[in-house]
Amino acid sequence: MAARTLARGMGTFFKDCEHPEARWSRCPHTYKIRYRNAAGKQTEEGGFTTQDKAITRLTEIYNEKRVTPRSRSKAERIQKYGTMRFEEYAEEWKAGQRHLAAGSVRHLDSLLEHHLNPVLGSRRMNSFDHKVVDHFIRTMERMNTGLATQANAFDKLRAILLDAYRLGIYSDNPLVGVKPPQYDPAKAVIPSLEQLRGIRAAGDDAFTLIVDLMSGCGLRNGEAAAVNLNNIVANDVYRVSEQVILSTRSYGPLKHRKAGEYRDVPLPARIRRTIEWYAEKHGTFDGYLLRHATDPSKPYPHWAMGNQWQRIRAAGVVDVPDGMVLYGNRHFFASNCLSNGIPITDVAEWMGHKSLDITFKIYRHLMPGSIGKAAQVLDAALAA
Repeated sequence: MAARTLARGMGTFFKDCEHPEARWSRCPHTYKIRYRNAAGKQTEEGGFTTQDKAITRLTEIYNEKRVTPRSRSKAERIQKYGTMRFEEYAEEWKAGQRHLAAGSVRHLDSLLEHHLNPVLGSRRMNSFDHKVVDHFIRTMERMNTGLATQANAFDKLRAILLDAYRLGIYSDNPLVGVKPPQYDPAKAVIPSLEQLRGIRAAGDDAFTLIVDLMSGCGLRNGEAAAVNLNNIVANDVYRVSEQVILSTRSYGPLKHRKAGEYRDVPLPARIRRTIEWYAEKHGTFDGYLLRHATDPSKPYPHWAMGNQWQRIRAAGVVDVPDGMVLYGNRHFFASNCLSNGIPITDVAEWMGHKSLDITFKIYRHLMPGSIGKAAQVLDAALAA
């Protein structure tokens, strides 16, 4: 008995008679096919009157075998993760976020514990749709959750649900049509230059240094706490390479960056003189200027600057804008740059923002350009 084999994995077709393959087209016997089914067992089918029908059937079986494993795998994923509760799924998702720094993990845990899980924790993953997401946002609004926290909580929920969507739990993206919370940049309270001068002189030497680094170089609180004399890489350039992590109370990589990565920022002459003045007056420890008051082997603690800020605000001696937080000194840096025409792309890089969108959303209202001004500039050019 002769048989003809098709492409690898497709099987064979033949005639179970005494006629050679050359006479199959004129032979009255029907064709048979032989193949391995999805379980790997050899199987035969018969009754095909033409060679084309036998090949067509083999092709159908082959295509079914290729699709079935994927369909079965998807069904298994839906069964496993679709019935999982949100808090369980979020915990498993968090384990895969290995790129997050310690501070970012702490922030994620706080959002899950205080905002996401209390509302969504017991809900099964396959029950999410745009209405559920929108209801979560309205719940935060009713609870008077801050807009910045609302935006952060929504971002984490979006990341988790998109991960579930890619697994195939949803046929439609549950986020389509949802209007996310809008952080209002007008609520970023920024001191005037005169107010800044009073604030920087209201605390001890360490507080003055921190305020200068935040307002003059755009450093975050933890980055200012890790100031190092060796990071002055040029007279007008400071290299930000690490920060003091709040959760671990140790030095660690910058936000949104891996260990060893850095960003270079402008170093105004007045800020450089503050750094040099502090180093000369208080000394350094492996180049670090700020250390723990009772144990110089440890980094400068976050509570030290926080406590001073609270005392300064409570004393009422210095003119501090209503609603201003310590971070407002960093906002001053962005305001100073943008109001003097420095491109927002440069400002975003110096501030270490993850994307330009973040800088634009927070500081768009500080940019000197306006529609009215643009009309005047364009009119002047047209009239020339």
